[in-house]
Formats: sequence, C-alpha cells, structure tokens
Amino acid sequence: METWPGSPFPLGATLRHDGTNFAIFSEVAEKIELCLFDEDGTETRVPLVEVDAYIWHAFVPGIGAGQRYGYRVHGPYDPAQGQRANPNKLLLDPYAKATSGDIDWDQSLFGYTFGDPDSRNDEDSASHMMLGVVVDSDFDWSGDERPRIPYNRTVIYEAHVKGLTQLHPDVPEHQRGTYSAVAHPSVINHLKRIGVTAIELMPVHQFVNDSTLQDKGLSNYWGYNTIGFFAPHAGYASGGDRGEQVDEFKSMVRALHEAGIEVILDVVYNHTAEGNHLGPTLSFRGIDNAAYYRLVEDDPQFYMDYTGTGNSLNVRHPHSLQLIMDSLRYWVTEMHVDGFRFDLAATLAREFYEVDRLATFFELVQQDPIVSQVKLIAEPWDVGPGGYQVGNFPPQWTEWNGKYRDTVRDFWRGEPSTIGEFAERLSGSADLYEGEGRRPVASINFVTAHDGFTLRDLVSYNEKHNEANGEDSQDGESHNRSWNGGVEGETDDATVLAIRARQQRNFLATLLLSQGVPMIAHGDELGRTQLGNNNTYAQDSELTWIHWDDADQGLIEFTAAVAALRDEHPTFRRIRFFNGRPVTRGVGEPLPDIEWLAPDGNAMSEEDWDADFVKAATAFLNGQGIRGRDARGRRITDDNVLLLFNAAEVDVDFTLPGEEYGGRWSVAVDTSGAAPAELRAGETLSVMSRSLLVLVAA
Repeated sequence: METWPGSPFPLGATLRHDGTNFAIFSEVAEKIELCLFDEDGTETRVPLVEVDAYIWHAFVPGIGAGQRYGYRVHGPYDPAQGQRANPNKLLLDPYAKATSGDIDWDQSLFGYTFGDPDSRNDEDSASHMMLGVVVDSDFDWSGDERPRIPYNRTVIYEAHVKGLTQLHPDVPEHQRGTYSAVAHPSVINHLKRIGVTAIELMPVHQFVNDSTLQDKGLSNYWGYNTIGFFAPHAGYASGGDRGEQVDEFKSMVRALHEAGIEVILDVVYNHTAEGNHLGPTLSFRGIDNAAYYRLVEDDPQFYMDYTGTGNSLNVRHPHSLQLIMDSLRYWVTEMHVDGFRFDLAATLAREFYEVDRLATFFELVQQDPIVSQVKLIAEPWDVGPGGYQVGNFPPQWTEWNGKYRDTVRDFWRGEPSTIGEFAERLSGSADLYEGEGRRPVASINFVTAHDGFTLRDLVSYNEKHNEANGEDSQDGESHNRSWNGGVEGETDDATVLAIRARQQRNFLATLLLSQGVPMIAHGDELGRTQLGNNNTYAQDSELTWIHWDDADQGLIEFTAAVAALRDEHPTFRRIRFFNGRPVTRGVGEPLPDIEWLAPDGNAMSEEDWDADFVKAATAFLNGQGIRGRDARGRRITDDNVLLLFNAAEVDVDFTLPGEEYGGRWSVAVDTSGAAPAELRAGETLSVMSRSLLVLVAA
C-alpha cells in the first residue's frame, strides 16, 4: 500500500481530503505496523517508517472516515524489566476518536498463557479486539455556544446515560439508553423543571467490561474502566459503530446547550482497563508500558496501584501528561463540553509518592488557555497513603466535598455534637477553602452520588444490601451514616413513611440552600431506590435504571420549588464567605451577614455550640450583607431569610427574632407541611421533629 511520510502531529488518525495521517508514540518500539481492516476482517499491515522524537507516522492516501484500524508494536518483551511489547497483540490507538466492536476476553488478549503468568503467549489477538475508527470531525454545530454559567448559579445533576433514560416512557424505544435519549425534549424539560444547569455524565470515554463481572452475568455498569480517552463509549450510541457515536454525542451537547444546560464529563485519567500485571494487553501496555504506567521501581514487573484497579497512569512521563491534556482539549474544542469531574484526582498529583498540589499536571492545566477556562471538579481522594485531600486542591479547582456529605447526613439522622460542623458546611466550608483564597463555590456539595445509597435508600436502610453483586455483601461502604426511620427497607407503616418523606425533603432543601454548588444524584428527586444496594457498579438492570412511571411527583414538585427559591434569592448563592461582621447599610440596627440563633430567638452561646444534645437552631441570612455586585456593578441585595432546623426526635418550639431582623415572614419552604403561611417577629411556633422551615422577610 502506498504511503507518504505524513506528520508526527497531531497524534492519532487525522482525516484529510485525500487520505488519513496516522501518528503514534512509542519510545521502546523497534518497528510499528499500522493495521487496516476491511469489512470482512481482512487485515492489511502498513509499516510506519518515519520516526520523529519517538512519534511513528505515515500518511495513507485514500483512507477515509469509517476505516477501522489498530497497531502492532515490535520491541522488547521482558516483563521483569517492565517491557511488554508483542507484535502478536493488536493494539488500540490511545488517540482513537471512535471504536468498533468489543473485546471478548479470549486468552489471546493476554501476554501470558492462563495458569502460567511467567509464560509468553504469542497467539494473535486481532479477531478478539476492538478497533479504532477514522472519524470525520466536520459537524454542523449551528452556532452552538457554551452557556458559561457562573459557579454560583450552577446546579449539577450527576447522571448515567443509560440509567437516566433506559425506562423513560417518552423516549422512543430504539433511543433509550443513548446520547440521543439524554437530548430528548422530555428529559431536558425535566432537568429544566428542577433547576438543573449542568448535567455531569458518568464515564462516557470508551470503557471495557470486566471479564470477572461478565462471568457472573454482570457488567461494568458505571464505566470507570477506560481504554479510550478520546472516543465516546460506543455502547451509548443508538446506531452504528463507524464513528456515528461521535456525531450523536455532539448532537446531544448541542441540544443541551440550546436548553442552557452545560455538559460536564466524569473522566478517569488515573488508570486504564488493562489492570495489573495479569491484565490483558489492549493498548498502552503493548505500546510503551513504562511510559504510560507507574511501575514498582525495584520490581517493574508490577504496577503501582493508587486506585484499587490494578494500575495507575504515569503522570511523571511527558507523553502520558500529553495524552491527558490532548484528551481534555479535544473534548472541549471538538466535542464542546463545559467541564470535567476528575475521578480519584489525588492520583494525578502523585508525581512521586505523596500527593503534591504543585504537581506538573496542575501546572499544565493552569497554563493551558483552553482547559483552564472550563469547570474543573476534583474527586479529592484516592486509595493510596495520604489520599484524602478535601480542601487541598489548587484555587482554580472545585472539589466534591465529602465532609459536607458526611456532616449533613449525621445532622439529619440526629447524631450528637454535629450542630457546629453543620453550620460550617451550610455556610460554605470556609474552614476548608477560605485560607487558600478560594470562594464558597469551591465546594461541590452533595448528599448522595452514584457511589452509595440513593437518597430514598439513605432514609430507608441502616445497612447495605448488596447481595445481587455476588460478593456476600462484603463490597461497598459499611458506614453509610444512614437512618431507616424505624424499619429496615420497604414498609407500609404510615408513620415511618412520613418520616422518610420528610427526611428526603430535608436533605434536598439543605443541599439546594447551602452556600456552594449543589449536586443532585439522578433520580433522587423522583424517590429512586436501589433496594439498599450501595455499590451498584455491576448492575446494568432495572435495579439501577430510573423508573419514571413510579416517580414521586410530590418530591419532584418540592425539588423544583426549592431550586426556584435558590435561583430567585442571591443570598443562597453568595460568591464570598460570610464574615459575621455587622452590616451598616440601610436603616435600623446593624446586623451581621449571618447569625446563628438558639430556638429561643437569642444568639447561640458557646454552651449551645458545645452541647452534644443541641439538634435545633436558626440561621439568619442578612440580605444586605451579600458583598457582591452584578454584571453592571450594582450592589446585590436580597430579602432577609431565616432557616429553622430541627433534627431532634421531638417537636421544638422556636421563637422568631425581633423586629430588627424582619417584621413579617412568609414560609417559603416547609418540609413538614404543618407551618402557617405567615409569621411575625417574636412569634413562637412549634417546628415538627426532623423538619426544616425557610422563612423570607415579607
């Protein structure tokens, strides 16, 4: 086959008008063959003879969009020294922008023979591998513009492409579980109804289903097992695997943007699907094992594992870092996404052994003119030593605030001595973020996420019930900070059901009205249950899919109302931390921008904060103390607000503060449904056990 020298950049397969340029990095290769596959599976091998700075490349005239391809890398094979090249293993291009087919876990995919890990396996893997696909990047974006929603106006909805849409009755059956389904007007209208401004999609990079799960009749449902950092997962496309998934993904983004909704991707750059030293050879391992993976320094046949998945990407190597940055830029520039949530982000900061906030990866992000301008969200932990790094990421980043989740759960289940930290979390977690020059929006607040109980299960189960996973319920978190309301699991007890319904409203209202950025887990606003399973990573079934026909309409309406309240009142969306100092603007006695009051209407005393039995308090938010300006430079003000929290097991009498705080109050949120519509200064009312009232000065 005729080839021309081509160009070493960009890496990957780049379509041009008269053919395709192919470029791949390998520092250890002695020879690389480009493998082109016809429709009938016939393979044509094309040697790449041009090499520049370890980039092997060629231009192949006549090769167009839809062409399937892979690589074979000839080079040293010495696992004891961390070298695993084997030309008998067909390899996926790390820069492939689409994939075709799937792997079937045949023995030929492995570098050794089953049962003998020290052997060498030279079986050809081509017929058992997924292939890369040449993609035409042209797309009619129709003037698409990113919504660019400020963090303080952002409401994130964490969702799974299939789980969100597979059972949606309004989505055509052939589209369910796909990118097209996420873009369906019924789905978008629901997101808009509950105030969502950004959908955070669980992994959509091409991933691999684990053989151990398939052997059990399960699958890697969550998708945290990436093999292709540029390719949208083909399993979420409604039709075709010759690059059609790329256009379908773009169409989804375009539709969401038209509705004013941003798209954030949950990305897994900390490891790949090739696993540990006993894993298959699918791509990176066979291309340049030591460049792409962290190997044990004194025994490089093994992999450093800070992720619990068998390997960790080598962020100390320039080409691994380039891969990550090229991927991020591609998803922003070509796919128009609006941000990223980085799974186990602490791993990306481990240049040596410890987590380092000054790691090269963060420097590259900071300096990049494209990636630095989108939303960057860290899951600020991994499973390695010192991996819990909540509050320690660079100022440009926001973080999943695990301390917010734990504290809010503890408070509403009635744990003692939680009122002080609850107040800290509600007001933006200044103890974590203010000292680094960050803002309240650095905290991505959440009560539930994909990993753990759903909201309904959080208030229905004391223990995990993971039997369906086939691990004797040994998997998943055992300390869930949950409370079942008095009965474990499903029940017809009206009293218990009333408590559970109230608790769900308490959590949602607290989440949406806390300072910071709220994140709702998909289906929580509908009352979705997983029957107590808190680790559904392997459950691609009706257990995890949203049952739209069984949705709790009342809870949806409640969520929508609280989201609207948040949107209407900037006091819930501050861009600066409270300082507690008196605000002298306006008429009347100066009042602090925030003040915590005991149920008797007086300021909380030191004894109140320290007492382990205190489970009720009022938060006063001063509408004159926002300390912000709008786009035109005008000072932002708002109505005064009172939030009355009662997490006690009994009803508590609350006395409203004096006239200086507000003369008349209207009830904006009542999770109990028992409060009067209006109240006056100094009035006393009984607040139901485990309930929340939000009052706005009338």
